[in-house]
Amino acid sequence: MPHWIDILIFIIYFLAMLAVGFYFANKHTDERDYYTGSGKLSASHVGLSVVATDVGGGFSIGLGGVGFTMGLSGSWLLFTGLIGAWLSAVFLIPRVFDWQQKRGRHFLTLPQVFGYLYDKKVALVAAVICIIGYTGFTSSQFLAGAKLSTAAFPAIDSQTMLWIMGAIAVFYTMLGGMKAVIYTDTVQWIILLGGLMLVAIPMSYYKLGGMQGILPYLSEDMLSLKNISWQQIVNWSVTIIPIWFVGMTLYQRIFACKDVKTAKKAWYFAGVLEWPLMAFTGVILGMMAKVAIEQNLVAVPGGTLNDVELGLPLLIKNILPIGLTGVVMAAYLSAVLSTADSCLMAASGNIVGDLIPKSKKKTQKSIIRLSKLSTLLLGILAILLASTMQNVLSLMLYAYAFMVSGLLVPVVAALVLKKPYPLAALVSMLIGGGVSIGLIIAKTKLPYGLDANVFGLTAALLSFTLTALCCEKLLNKTN
Repeated sequence: MPHWIDILIFIIYFLAMLAVGFYFANKHTDERDYYTGSGKLSASHVGLSVVATDVGGGFSIGLGGVGFTMGLSGSWLLFTGLIGAWLSAVFLIPRVFDWQQKRGRHFLTLPQVFGYLYDKKVALVAAVICIIGYTGFTSSQFLAGAKLSTAAFPAIDSQTMLWIMGAIAVFYTMLGGMKAVIYTDTVQWIILLGGLMLVAIPMSYYKLGGMQGILPYLSEDMLSLKNISWQQIVNWSVTIIPIWFVGMTLYQRIFACKDVKTAKKAWYFAGVLEWPLMAFTGVILGMMAKVAIEQNLVAVPGGTLNDVELGLPLLIKNILPIGLTGVVMAAYLSAVLSTADSCLMAASGNIVGDLIPKSKKKTQKSIIRLSKLSTLLLGILAILLASTMQNVLSLMLYAYAFMVSGLLVPVVAALVLKKPYPLAALVSMLIGGGVSIGLIIAKTKLPYGLDANVFGLTAALLSFTLTALCCEKLLNKTN
């Protein structure tokens, strides 16, 4: 049984998150204030929120599992996050502000950007893709939180913990909007990085006997940065780098910045926090979990660890002393909540901003009520979805793959082409997203061990190119 001090830390932490939501509950002036904080947030707050959202609980737990199986080479997973952040800072952010200025009013959602660049049909399809993708992504975060909590507090079953975690995230997000999300993200990320680097790693290192106790249990491959296949590099790259160009949660944070300079500074800051800081922190803890189990310092329920993502929670539970266990577990749960709240805001923004007709949004108060209701309903749906899944990283990467395959090609086309091709964008979104999700659902064995997203993106690019060429020929014949 967990000690009452650890339980108390958990309770205080959760109450604090809810308090932030209640604080901002009645402070929203309009729809823009609810979804983007009126575009007045600082680079430091936005940067911490960006990395908290992108890494979150899924990658935190997933990194532990990758470190457990691959060792230091697992850190390349988040190196793709650094590349994506910096590429989008250089190429995407200036164009987004330029498009916004030419449009004459602020964007609130990514589909509104698609509507400006192409047409309403493209915007509608983009909204549906975002809603589906971010509902799945939210589910992965709730599942990560349930795994962590159940490993630390085995008296509570995973389904019960899933609903507890989900309810807390849904309610403070629903009440507080983007301001609550970003300010809680800032605190949560500081707690996470501080708890892992300053508490979990030093304490685990000491308990495992320092380098002399750790190294005998790790192979050369585990200590190498080359223990990775080219297929894994390709799969991670095509899934994670593009999300920086199509992630609704990231666009909302661009819209939350007052200018290009602020947004770029936030993105550069976020990239460094992802790699090397969080990348090596996560995989090192995963490696320490492996060593702890092999040293028999950590008892594995049933004697066999069937899910490597549980290694890290078990390490925290068994190695850390009373009080510090609660701090570090709260740190991991903060990562879960920081991503879950952002994904809920993204999907809710798509429903209210892109799907609900303007005639239904009569006043700003009614819009905010609709926003809170959609956040609540999506949160419940995400919890139900999480209750049917087992693997955090797989669920998260499936959601990533669906959004990337459906949305990346039209965004890149808008960045490099002078002429818009709405039909080409629409066809590529449907075919790209459809191919990825179809291959995933069918569990098709793909050549060379490549991810479904590789084939979805290829299909999206080919369909966009062919459709654009056909449109151009028809236009030339007409003229």
